[in-house]
Amino acid sequence: MENNFKNNENKQEMPEQTPETDPVEAEAAAEDTGAAKLPEKTEAERVAEEIEAESGEEERMPEDLMGMYEESFKQFEEGEVVLGRIISVDRDFVLVDIGYKSEGQIPIREFRDENGEVAAAEGDTVEVMVEFWDDDEEVVVLSKEKAATIKVWEEIKRCYDAEETISGTITNRVKGGFSVDIGVQAFLPGSQADLRPIRNLDEMVGKTFEFKVLKYNRKRSNIVLSRRVLLEEEREKKRTETLATIHEGKVIDGVVKNITEYGVFVDLGGVDGLLHITDISWGRVKHPSELFSIGDEIQVKILNLDLERERVSLGMKQLTPDPWEAAAEKYPVGSRVNGRVVSLTDYGAFVELEEGIEGLIHVSEMSWTRKIRHPSKVVSVGESIEAVVLDIKPDARRISLGMKQVKPNPWDVISEKYPVGTTIEGKIKNITDFGIFIGIDEGIDGLVHISDISWTKRIKHPSELYKKGDIVQAIVLDIDKESERFSLGIKQLQSDPWETVEQRYEVGKKITGTVTNVTDFGVFVELEEGIEGLIHVSEISKEKIKTPVGMFNVGDIITAKVMNINSDERRIGLSIKRLEMEDEQSLLNEYINNIGPATSTFGEILRENLQDKLNDE
Repeated sequence: MENNFKNNENKQEMPEQTPETDPVEAEAAAEDTGAAKLPEKTEAERVAEEIEAESGEEERMPEDLMGMYEESFKQFEEGEVVLGRIISVDRDFVLVDIGYKSEGQIPIREFRDENGEVAAAEGDTVEVMVEFWDDDEEVVVLSKEKAATIKVWEEIKRCYDAEETISGTITNRVKGGFSVDIGVQAFLPGSQADLRPIRNLDEMVGKTFEFKVLKYNRKRSNIVLSRRVLLEEEREKKRTETLATIHEGKVIDGVVKNITEYGVFVDLGGVDGLLHITDISWGRVKHPSELFSIGDEIQVKILNLDLERERVSLGMKQLTPDPWEAAAEKYPVGSRVNGRVVSLTDYGAFVELEEGIEGLIHVSEMSWTRKIRHPSKVVSVGESIEAVVLDIKPDARRISLGMKQVKPNPWDVISEKYPVGTTIEGKIKNITDFGIFIGIDEGIDGLVHISDISWTKRIKHPSELYKKGDIVQAIVLDIDKESERFSLGIKQLQSDPWETVEQRYEVGKKITGTVTNVTDFGVFVELEEGIEGLIHVSEISKEKIKTPVGMFNVGDIITAKVMNINSDERRIGLSIKRLEMEDEQSLLNEYINNIGPATSTFGEILRENLQDKLNDE
């Protein structure tokens, strides 16, 4: 072949050129002489001409052979991406035939997958990038990874220009957003990740989405993506479709978008509707979060629609019948029901009989005998109880319940068990300013009023005589079933000393007592324990006295005369003046009686004057 090339070179008719002749000068000389400049022939064309000249045949070289020659001498530009075929795989390199006179080599690491396995086999087709040529060594260095990167950037540019989407996987969180793998690393701002703020950003990591390229800079390897733009476009499309089909009364599926304390916002397909907390259930709902989570698919009914303001009111409980419509038949007055305590207030407990129907047990209806200050003393939230229906008003959606009515009323039999006049014995359960409470039966206490503790003692407070826990006896004085009052008396265990006071203290009798109190209107004298008499200021002395204060002291011993007794009003009138006058009369009578028969007119006159004076007094 080499000889043929030489022979053909000798046969070509070309201008003679000395080795010193400069090709540029020769070309200029040819232009000066007016010779036509021939286009340069490729090496393949020259070889073909030589073969044709040597054979002397007029036939052209076959096209496939011609192509092989051209490809074997073709040189790609550095940085160009070409298609090659793997011809061998060894420990360190993969040899790829790209149609050049020598194969290109690629480091084996570029073919390893995540598990370290080599994903390459002889005969596989692969896109590679020409990194650089080495003509001296006839070696070409290729890169599969860089080829893939170039293709990605080309795809990014195409998607950006055509406003198309690109698929990517969120790999991790970064400051201000996320890092997304779209073949190269791109940035997704947090504000562009969704239509609403994402509470748990970690939930996005590892998920694959479609994105829109907002901007890119290949030199800086900077790419900014948006998912929100696509979601907004999709929502607007759904919104138009939804607004054209919805109407009041329509039942529609939606997705919980947001949850507040007053309700749930539901995405109906580009249009948001509010499901108010009062329209979620016929029953009690403390907070919508108890029933829903963001993303839940629910079915609702359109209650009200304002297209101009794009406001939609939704209802869920309206999908089922109102339980109050049949409540009167289901819960007649007097019937026993079972329910669950759902809430407590100061005035009672609310009991759920079924979803949507609650009854109130007032604190006054919780016990026949105990005074309940707060329902928490009897029941607790979540507890199941039995009650009796006392009243029902379906129109007002109210049911009154009673707990104590489940058991017989002890006040119905207490009067039979403890008739008036019965002596009972019990423990003091409480002491107040106005009396003491004695336990009778379970839940029933009897009151001994302070005035019924003693006939005679003046008691300022019951604690002077008793303490809590003491065992005492008392007599049943009265039972008031309506007012639920049980009256007892301790002093009634003994007879009233005032009933016999007239026998002990006769009118006109001289008595002695102790001063217990001194007032402007008189002096109180204790004759015996609990029995006092009053010496009025006018009965202290024959002389006129404005006030006895200062004349007597508490504890002084005084002797007086009993003037009058009123057992009903518990009063005894005493007089010191009358006692003194009585003593003077006795002395005068004694004096007169000691005077002998009158011996003169003067003696008779004196005797008559003394007698008249005594009569006047």
